[in-house]
Amino acid sequence: MNDDATDQQRRSLALALQHAGLSAGQLWLRYFALGGDAGPIEVDAYVHGLSSLDPLQRDILAHAVNERLDELTWTHRASYTRPFRASEPRSEPLAALVTLLDGAELAPPDRLPVIAEAAGQALGLTVGIHLIDYAQRCLYPLPATRLHTGNGKALDVDTTLAGRAFRQVQMLPADVPGSPRLWVPLVDGAERLGVLEVGVASTDDLYDPGLRTQCRWLASLLGHVVTAQSQYGDGIDRVRIRDRRTVNGELVWSLLPPQTAGVDNFVVTALLEPGQNVNGDAFDYALSETTADLIVVDAVGHDLHSGLIAATALAAYRSARHSGHRLYEQARTIDEAINQQFGGTAFASAVLVELDLATGRLRYVNAGHPHPLIMRSGKIVRPLAGGRRQPLGLGWTDLVIGEESLQPDDWLVLHTDGITEARDDTGDFFGDARLADFLRREAAAGHPPPETARRLVRAVLTHQHGVLQDDATVLLARWTTPSQIVP
Repeated sequence: MNDDATDQQRRSLALALQHAGLSAGQLWLRYFALGGDAGPIEVDAYVHGLSSLDPLQRDILAHAVNERLDELTWTHRASYTRPFRASEPRSEPLAALVTLLDGAELAPPDRLPVIAEAAGQALGLTVGIHLIDYAQRCLYPLPATRLHTGNGKALDVDTTLAGRAFRQVQMLPADVPGSPRLWVPLVDGAERLGVLEVGVASTDDLYDPGLRTQCRWLASLLGHVVTAQSQYGDGIDRVRIRDRRTVNGELVWSLLPPQTAGVDNFVVTALLEPGQNVNGDAFDYALSETTADLIVVDAVGHDLHSGLIAATALAAYRSARHSGHRLYEQARTIDEAINQQFGGTAFASAVLVELDLATGRLRYVNAGHPHPLIMRSGKIVRPLAGGRRQPLGLGWTDLVIGEESLQPDDWLVLHTDGITEARDDTGDFFGDARLADFLRREAAAGHPPPETARRLVRAVLTHQHGVLQDDATVLLARWTTPSQIVP
């Protein structure tokens, strides 16, 4: 740095110091706290042009003054020896993401539409949020969302363009005269949460690849915010829960992980009905770099007592899993917890699965539950008949762990008897054959696991004309080779 530049930096510092209102002693204390190693006399001499400091010490001194100016909200700043990165984002995409992050940091969930709109404005867009209900039938706008479509009404997943964007997890344009917009999937990882309604300035913007990429970034970050804010407020769940949940329903839902999750070569998704009044069905999973652990539980009964059994089973399962125990000890822990808590008068059927994500080696325990199924090339290969023992909670009996080897793109199907034993008004069961045929048709259509699970639950409800005789839960998982990425 030449002498002129050094003098210019000193003059900038002196002017900033006047605005900051710091004495020589106060300035040195702040400078010293930041790591400056010049003494008070040296600092005072530099400020008054009587001596020099090396560039690093000058920058520390400038930063000490600027921190004070930040506290006073002055716009004037002391200059530095070298250029630093801008503290404010200059590009539109970064400005939008920073706006979203800063706005969401201490915001209640109810403020999310306002935050999303501000982030959209940084991109020159209007942004509205539509969330899927937990039954995955309709998309509902968050209150205060600016909308071009539906006048605040629900958008059906099966019959609207917004629903198609949700089902296919695909960005879709709506070239409406005077109101062009994009429907952008709102996701958190593999979890489908809804769609964004993005208003653009012109029809040409609908096909701008850069704008589409920016919308995808915005939707991904918003998806994380939706999930995070759902944990500490009711504003989001009030939109997604369409029918009042019973006490038992709230108990079970409070224990469940996200309905869909995925890692590089594995995706798992699960749905249960009736969502608002589920009794003893539950599921859980844990994914790591090497392993996927899965469980589906069906506790005896159809009341709060069955919910407490299911809760005990999941808590025991997680306790064993967190302690590093594998299938045998996981099953034993669940059996002992139910037996000790309910005195041998309660039980739960369950399937516990452990999948090696590198090799496809599958190990499982079936405690009085419907057989797990493997679907390969669109067809059910065979039921998995090994690893069987009596339901958990009735006392421990030795078991042999079942084993199977998956091939790339195999699907694993776990379900409770509420799927296959669903009956229509003539008593006709949905049945294993109908389930296998349904899965075959869905595989041929190319639907991914989350959409297949949604459509399966809808088919079971339709078979019973919307009236369930029992909880119905399905868990679908798909494994590929580690070099492949699961969409």
